[in-house]
Amino acid sequence: MSEERGSNTVHFVGAGPGDPELITVKGKRLLQEADVVIFTGSLVPKALVTGLNAQIHDSAGMNLDEVFALILKSWQEGKKVVRLHTGDPSIYGAINEQIALLRKHGISFAVVPGVSSGTASAAALQTELTLPEVSQTVIFTRRGGRTPVPEKENLAALASHQATMMIFLSVGMIDEVVADLRAGGYPEDTPVAIVEKVSWPDEKQLRGTLATIGAQVKEAKITKTAIIAVGRVLSDSPPPALSKLYDSTFTHGYRQGSNTP
Repeated sequence: MSEERGSNTVHFVGAGPGDPELITVKGKRLLQEADVVIFTGSLVPKALVTGLNAQIHDSAGMNLDEVFALILKSWQEGKKVVRLHTGDPSIYGAINEQIALLRKHGISFAVVPGVSSGTASAAALQTELTLPEVSQTVIFTRRGGRTPVPEKENLAALASHQATMMIFLSVGMIDEVVADLRAGGYPEDTPVAIVEKVSWPDEKQLRGTLATIGAQVKEAKITKTAIIAVGRVLSDSPPPALSKLYDSTFTHGYRQGSNTP
């Protein structure tokens, strides 16, 4: 549903991974125009909700019914509501259950994307997640814990692809994660990186391999709010192949390639 349907549209906005400047221009504008902002206080930086003219509500201690009751009341009063989520709302954002209630009550809504902690971690690690002849697939996933995952999506099954993996919400189970990845076929020398609280002032990074990362995580006392990046794209070695986009011998619609490399 588009925001052009009227000013009384509820907006889900991605706040980004932590750095207040990593919110989109559109997201920032909607915050400034909002009458009511409901944000995840445990993870969204306070700077994003400081100095606004809106009523600010921290949803960290609220359940779904309480959040929706606040949205519904504000919407019925004709107020502009922003539901501010961490990262990008489409990845572990728990927005579908809220959207179902909005649709049930005929409430117009729109979703504004944000920077995921997964892509922010790649930036912090100064790497691509895809490389020619190394990995052309990126798997965003998590290990089953208190919230289960479909059996066909367990880590060992996904690891069989040997693709780049960005594993969310799992660093507190690092030994189990490593065991699953090894069972799926990743060699023990596969590069692994941990990025805790990416883009926050106290961001922390670890680099190792499947053979070493478990001990490193325990020594650093990292138990939550971290991405586990896995794959050969994290290697310090030069890429084995060039991208075709800038290969001097490759012809495309905007450039004639040379005959010699």
